[in-house]
Amino acid sequence: MAYNHFRPSFLLLLLITLSSIIGNTIQAEARHLLESALPEIPKPELPQIPSLPKPELPTLPKPELPTLPKPELPELPKPELPGLPKPELPELSKAELPKPEIPELPKPQIPELPKPEIPTLPKPELPTLPKPELPKLPELPKLPEFPKPTLPEVPKSP
Repeated sequence: MAYNHFRPSFLLLLLITLSSIIGNTIQAEARHLLESALPEIPKPELPQIPSLPKPELPTLPKPELPTLPKPELPELPKPELPGLPKPELPELSKAELPKPEIPELPKPQIPELPKPEIPTLPKPELPTLPKPELPKLPELPKLPEFPKPTLPEVPKSP
């Protein structure tokens, strides 16, 4: 039996090869179009068209409208409304209500309480603590003094 299946890597390689061939031919054809000279074509001469006169519209006379007399309207009498009589309201007498009698109550008396005495507490005394003494730090060894380096002089250009 024959082996009819291709490997995926082979198909990928075939796709890349074909796309690169097509890309090169398109670029080459475009380059040829740019480099080739086009033949010069003579411009055809068009026949001159005779100019036509501008159309003019005939002037028409303006129509005159006949004047009509203004119609006279008869004056209408102004309508007057009859006055309405004002209604009379009966006078009402003020009704007097009896005032209720409220008995007077005696004011309550509050007994006086003696003021409470707050005892004073003695202030607590804090003991005095001696100041702590810090030990002295050891002295650092003295380093020998080195001579300071001097910079060489830069020659000046004339």
